[in-house]
Amino acid sequence: VHHGRNALVKPPFRGEAWEEVSPDLTTNDPARLTTGKGGDGNIQFCTITTLDESPLVEGLLWVGTDDGNVWLTRDGGKKWTLLNARIVGNPGHWVSRVLASALDPGTAYVAYTGYRSDDFRPYVYKTTDYGQTWTSLAAGLPAGPVNVIREDRRQPRLLFAGTDFGVYATLDGGSAWTRLETGMPTQ
Repeated sequence: VHHGRNALVKPPFRGEAWEEVSPDLTTNDPARLTTGKGGDGNIQFCTITTLDESPLVEGLLWVGTDDGNVWLTRDGGKKWTLLNARIVGNPGHWVSRVLASALDPGTAYVAYTGYRSDDFRPYVYKTTDYGQTWTSLAAGLPAGPVNVIREDRRQPRLLFAGTDFGVYATLDGGSAWTRLETGMPTQ
């Protein structure tokens, strides 16, 4: 089990203690950190918001933060790679989800939500080479924050995206999205 704060931690033995397996993975921006004097609001910035370990390769971890960072480690946390500059069109927003593929260890998905910055465009990306290059999958998704992306466990071209306004599916790996409507609640 892993737990995120500004660094990633895990218990070496049954949760009796926790050890850091990463440096601070956030921007550690003083302007966004709490002052401890009250009035900081209900959101603690500069934190890990999403993480996923590959179900295929132990120690292959993908991490996203609320200040826009996307990280990868392939060795359980000994070496970390910041992937932001490799994501063309990276908005630098809250990373709402990282998802390690259950079908290919080099494949992962990232979704961002920009509503805290009044940016309501959809942001979804895919890599197939451990984060070296990324492709946007947002074409065809309507305006609205994307909160989650999921890949079918048997068919890699079948993807689902959950937004603030509905659930969408694609049968072709993200080229065309269809809203799932019949009886599906939006709120």
